[in-house]
Amino acid sequence: MTTQLTAKYRPQKFSEVIGQEYIKKILSRAAQEDRVAHVYLFSGTRGVGKTTVARILAKAVNCEDAPVSEPCNNCTHCKSITKGNFPDVIEIDGASHTGVDNVRKLREDVFLPPISGRYKVIIIDEAHMLSKAAFNALLKTLEEPPKHCIFIFATTEPERFPITIVSRSQHYVFNSLSQYQIQQHLEYVLNQEGIKFESQAVQLIARRADGSVRDAMSLLAQVLALSDGELLEVEVRQILGLVGDELFQKLFELIAKQDLVEIHKTVEYLREQGLDLGFFLREFALYWRNLFLLAKLRGEANKILNWDETRLKIWLNMVQQFSLARIHASWQIVLEGQRSILKNIDPVLSLELLLFNLACLAELVNVEDDINSITPSKKKQSEPVTIASGEKKNVFSQPIIQKFEKEKSKIKNFKDELKKQPLIKGLMDEFGAMLLHVKQK
Repeated sequence: MTTQLTAKYRPQKFSEVIGQEYIKKILSRAAQEDRVAHVYLFSGTRGVGKTTVARILAKAVNCEDAPVSEPCNNCTHCKSITKGNFPDVIEIDGASHTGVDNVRKLREDVFLPPISGRYKVIIIDEAHMLSKAAFNALLKTLEEPPKHCIFIFATTEPERFPITIVSRSQHYVFNSLSQYQIQQHLEYVLNQEGIKFESQAVQLIARRADGSVRDAMSLLAQVLALSDGELLEVEVRQILGLVGDELFQKLFELIAKQDLVEIHKTVEYLREQGLDLGFFLREFALYWRNLFLLAKLRGEANKILNWDETRLKIWLNMVQQFSLARIHASWQIVLEGQRSILKNIDPVLSLELLLFNLACLAELVNVEDDINSITPSKKKQSEPVTIASGEKKNVFSQPIIQKFEKEKSKIKNFKDELKKQPLIKGLMDEFGAMLLHVKQK
């Protein structure tokens, strides 16, 4: 099902490609005016259309009606390129052709004229996997390419390309697609297939795809393979291992109540269900963001959230259990903790720590304030306070002041010892002499 959907709905014209508007416009006009470059570099995250656009460009320049802005997809050349058996369009996987010998053979083929088409098009996917020697072997060919040849490099890691290659290429950066763009495409596919769906289910898949159309199509096929002919949100969450709104409601209530026992049980449930922690954390951060909007805008926030009345009422009640400052701090903590949690040896344990921190945030912040008070400003140290007996006493207790003075003494001693080091002393003397010389002038 995955292969069928992906192949069936792969764009065959520039106009069918989702997003990348300015790239499509430039390449379409170049093909129409027969002013294509000889070296292109397509970079961007996975599944955003790099290889697809390369194939469409190959068809446009080799179409029997060329030069054209769009391939006709009806002539022999276009059909052959679509099937992948056109002799003048060569697709290479950079990961399996890393060696210099592969590139040398390619260089020999490049200088041979096209057999059937107008241009010989070389598409190198995952091109960053080529070795340094292979890039060097290509360099001379890219510097003076044959007029009948077009190189197209597709990569997810353009920073690994030698600058000598990048400077000889027209570099186009493919952007990640928005959730709305992916959602529109999925709904189009489902309508074409005659499959009923819930809009929330499609939104969930689009959000889970994280900007990649290919990932979205794979997820859609995965869900449809196990569904009963209808796309439901409940089934999407079960199949993809995603948590629902009910679990997040429960989790926020537990955080507000500081119920660490139940929070622990919830974390264990997530572990047992094998849920996607990466997506869970992204959703969790999004819920704090939604809570922040509700705290600031109240009902007006629904212009952004677009929730039904029941859900809006539940979360408006929820927001009353948190202060605005706590919501903002929690949102920031979750955003900053996502990457470290997923990279940790035990990410579930790290997640539990995060949730405990959020539940006890007010107490932990007070502890931080006490720690910061150990290093007061000179003004605050010298200011006395009046107590009931009429005596004057420092704001900070004597043990804290003694600890602070002790730390200052250690730092001073360290600085004195550092100045005695020959290298440091020499640098300081030389710098002092230079300043004196400038002052005298």
